Order: sequence, then C-alpha cells, then structure tokens
Amino acid sequence: MRIILFLLTNLAVMVVAGVVLSLLGVNGYMTSNGLDFTSLLIFCAVFGFVGSFISLFLSKFMAKRGSGAVVIKQPRNHKEVWLLDTVKELSQKAGIKMPEVAIFPAHDANAFATGWNKNDALVAVSSGMLERFSPDEIKAVLGHEIGHVANGDMVTLSLVQGIVNTFVMFFARIAAYAVDQFLRRGENNQGSVGFSYYIVTFVFEILFGVLASMIVMWFSRYREFRADEAGARLAGKGAMIAALARLQQEHEESHMPDSMLAFGIRRGKTPTFGQLFSSHPPIGDRIKALQAL
Repeated sequence: MRIILFLLTNLAVMVVAGVVLSLLGVNGYMTSNGLDFTSLLIFCAVFGFVGSFISLFLSKFMAKRGSGAVVIKQPRNHKEVWLLDTVKELSQKAGIKMPEVAIFPAHDANAFATGWNKNDALVAVSSGMLERFSPDEIKAVLGHEIGHVANGDMVTLSLVQGIVNTFVMFFARIAAYAVDQFLRRGENNQGSVGFSYYIVTFVFEILFGVLASMIVMWFSRYREFRADEAGARLAGKGAMIAALARLQQEHEESHMPDSMLAFGIRRGKTPTFGQLFSSHPPIGDRIKALQAL
C-alpha cells in the first residue's frame, strides 16, 4: 500500500510539473544547435528529485487519506492498548522514536509503514488483521513494518525514484525532440520545437515511467527480505514465518483478484511479466529465506 501510494503521488507530481513546464515554455536546455545534454540532465535531475521528495514528505498524509487510517491518540480498548505497547517495545528495540500507530478499516489482513524519516513515521494495521491474527503473528508483522522504518526504506526508495525520474524525463525529452524534428523536417526549425514536442514528451514520460517502475519494484522486493529479517529479529523467527504463512493461507482462500492481494502474494507459481511490477516477492521465497537464516 505504501509503495503504491508513493508511486501514484510521485507520478501525479511529475505529470503536473511536466504540464506546467510545458505551458510556461521552460526549455533552458534548448540551444540554437539543438539540445544541450548537460543542461537537460541537470534540469531533469532537479525536477526528478523534487517530485520524489515531495512524494516522500506527503507519504504519511497520503497514506492516512488513502487508507482511511485512524491514528490512536487515546486507546479505547485493550486491543489498542496492547497495540501501542507492542509498537513502543519494538521501536525501542529497533532504536527509533515510536511512530504513530493507526488502524484502517479493511477485512483483509494487511499492514504498512511510511514516513519521511525513521523518527517521524506511521505504522498501521487493518482491523481484519487485529480481529483474526494471534498476538504473536501481529507482533511479527509490526516488527516487519518497523524494520522498514528502521532501515530507512522510504528515504532510500525516494533516492531510487529520484534517479529513475531523472532518466525518465531525460530520455523522454530526447525521444520527443527526435520525433518533433522528424515531423517538422524540411522546415527551418533548428533549436526550436513545435507543439508536438510537448505532447510527445508527455506520452514518453508516461511510457518510460511505467517501464522504469519495474526498477523501483525490484528494489521494493529486495527490501522486503530485509524487513522480514528485521521482523524475525524483533519478534522471533518462528513468529515471522507463522505470520507470513497465515497471510498466504488467508489470501489463498480469498476471492480477491491477484492484483489486490496484500504482501504481493500470488497464487500461481509460474513467473509472469506482471510480477515484474509487483512490490513484494512470492511469499514462499520469503519463508525460505527466513528458514535459511
């Protein structure tokens, strides 16, 4: 959930920035001889990282709004008291400031953590997980999410996304310039672009952005193994394995489409192209990695 919300926010920022820049005619990288690649790369890096870090700073707000999560400020029952105490214990073990704790309304077992730094984070669990999972299993899932926070995964993800944004913008403008020059061949158009350039730039940014998201998703899958290790260290390896197995069992019994399954679980064992866009590795691989620790 946190990855999808982050990517959607990032994409929205990049699209809006691209449209505004196009309308304002900002082309500081354009010279009388064509594109200045050095200026273009600097231009793209500035706006690429701005888009990524705006997404990072908005991550908690977007996660709360997108999931309907309600932060526990004053516990109303014993479950909420236990949840706060458990997060406090785990965050102290991980050496981070206690994050905000929230519950979001969802029947399906799920959880996420987000925030712009490890000492200003949010950890949220679904109401369905609280109702059906054992305390040890919930504690392991919380340990996994706090592991993401302690490992600084959101900041690292933002840096990776910033690099990806930079090259998406860079190559989109090069490709759009080439297409524009081809469409206007025969005209005296050296160092200038037509309206088609802005349209084609927008199209290429969307296309390259979708393809580049595979890099971000690969990084996300890699970080899941690290978070599982953190969950095992904080809450116990057996509890972490049991929590993953329970999640897999629940989703195998679910009638939800594969694209909606939590923790990136897939029923099929044969890799597909669509799995390149999955933010989580197959849960069986994660269990095997924990067993090998």
